[in-house]
Amino acid sequence: MALHMLRLCVGCDTIEDLLAYHPDDSEPWLLHTRMSPKRADELLDGGSLYRIFKGMILCRQRILAVRTVGEHPNARCEITLEPEIIRVAPTPRRAFQGWRYFDPKDVPPDLDTSADGEIPMELARQLREVGAW
Repeated sequence: MALHMLRLCVGCDTIEDLLAYHPDDSEPWLLHTRMSPKRADELLDGGSLYRIFKGMILCRQRILAVRTVGEHPNARCEITLEPEIIRVAPTPRRAFQGWRYFDPKDVPPDLDTSADGEIPMELARQLREVGAW
């Protein structure tokens, strides 16, 4: 079973803000972080990076590669992500520093994008907070 990763999205309030930072959606995205995951093989077995915006998990991107660049003390990690962003059911999550592993049993379900109308994110967040969704 795949392992996932959680990370705060700093500097972006919405998914649209994140997309504005990456206008070319044909190329994989690179995410840099200081610490390399020790369980990288599990992340590469179908894992995704779940992003937290203002205390809510809103989307995910599939992890394509994880590699360590440089040598200590200048070593860092590069995570290659699929450019497609998959929206998930808004789920509250407390802030933390860096990234965390995310157990598959705790991940929010993907939202169905084939529906005619899309629920506004703020309404979805409020419904989730009161347990109505």
